[in-house]
Amino acid sequence: MKKLIPLLLFFVALPSWAARQFDVEVIIFKRAVDPEQTAESWPNELPKIDMSNAGSLNDANYVANQGAQLLSPSQYQLNQQEQALKDHAGFQVLLHTAWRQGDGGRYASPVFHIRSGRDYSQQFNADGSLRGGEGSEVIDGVTEQSISGPLYELDGKFQVYVEHYLYADLNLDLKEPSVRNITLEQKDLDLSADNLDSTDDTVQIGMMEDVTPTVKKEEFLKSYRMEQKRRMRSGETHFLDHPLLGVIIQVRKVAE
Repeated sequence: MKKLIPLLLFFVALPSWAARQFDVEVIIFKRAVDPEQTAESWPNELPKIDMSNAGSLNDANYVANQGAQLLSPSQYQLNQQEQALKDHAGFQVLLHTAWRQGDGGRYASPVFHIRSGRDYSQQFNADGSLRGGEGSEVIDGVTEQSISGPLYELDGKFQVYVEHYLYADLNLDLKEPSVRNITLEQKDLDLSADNLDSTDDTVQIGMMEDVTPTVKKEEFLKSYRMEQKRRMRSGETHFLDHPLLGVIIQVRKVAE
């Protein structure tokens, strides 16, 4: 009987563990810097962020199905930090939001699709090319432009979960107009017999053509990625740093 008591206490405690709730509050801001002037090397192309398991914070069905709920601005506790960022010329707040969720693990906790900031869809296609370039087609003298959804300045996913410890896992893209070099044409050197002039064992190239490829600069929408995972303590305010972005996170245990 004595051996059964600790076991019974263990199972009695399980419902209270499962019922733990956390309030997650997040501020995401960008730095007023030129990305190409930083010491970082940013690739022009990145693999797409996998959003297959993510749902929007604005999708009431997804949020409810995940056992989560959005918090109202009156429940925010990082307003002072947000105002300090807004008062500083070197920062721009892109998102301040908060939600309540359970304490599930990585495969059970909600993954939220984060989108905010400026919408570039009127200027650029989803692949980053300029509208009117790739993604358009001329039919009978009329340009048919493919219609794409919003193309937000900030786009990515964010997850908070518990596995022995509390973790925040984020994968975010900051999109900014940039310039890249593109090769338009490259000619091959013609070494056919008609173009060769042989004199006294000396072979000379006749009718020489310039085979240097034509390169021009093109404006496009470039993605700069922030991918971090941070172990946290509930009730503490954590700051995740990046050359272009900053994230302030506070996870608070809800009183039972």
